[in-house]
Amino acid sequence: MKTKEHTCCFFGHRRIEISDELVNRIKEAVEDLIKYKNVDTFLFGSKSRFDTLCVNVVTELKKKYPHISRIYVRAEFPYIDEDYAAYLLENYDYTYYPERMINAGRASYVERNYEMIDKSNYCIIYYDENYMPPRRKNSRRDLFDYQPESGTKLAYNYAVKKGLRIINLL
Repeated sequence: MKTKEHTCCFFGHRRIEISDELVNRIKEAVEDLIKYKNVDTFLFGSKSRFDTLCVNVVTELKKKYPHISRIYVRAEFPYIDEDYAAYLLENYDYTYYPERMINAGRASYVERNYEMIDKSNYCIIYYDENYMPPRRKNSRRDLFDYQPESGTKLAYNYAVKKGLRIINLL
């Protein structure tokens, strides 16, 4: 992987309202990083509409800037077979499973986001500080729901703590 100075990661809420305006803002932010900051490596996770949207935008920009790399950082499947690797490499240039994930358990997506942040100098995010994930039950036996923390909020706070240059497209 390239140096941290030339790397950008993405994260955002699972459910977002996709619009032409948002697509254009993503494209403009990514293109500015490529042209003016020499960013050439883009790290992606999964599980959100924002991730999918950003992969599509960067893939389109790759036609204009063929030197850029799209890397999928897996939160699951430490070992993958050739078929799954080939499937992933239809949309990405490379994929890996971070070693720090091996015993992450239920925190695997949080740890994966931290990995991407640790490897990046820039973050393009879609973060609404008022967003609350759906309430959940701990188990079938629990009588009370609990309010989980937003993974995007956790990632945002970590990126701030690490001093990343954050571009919030909300």
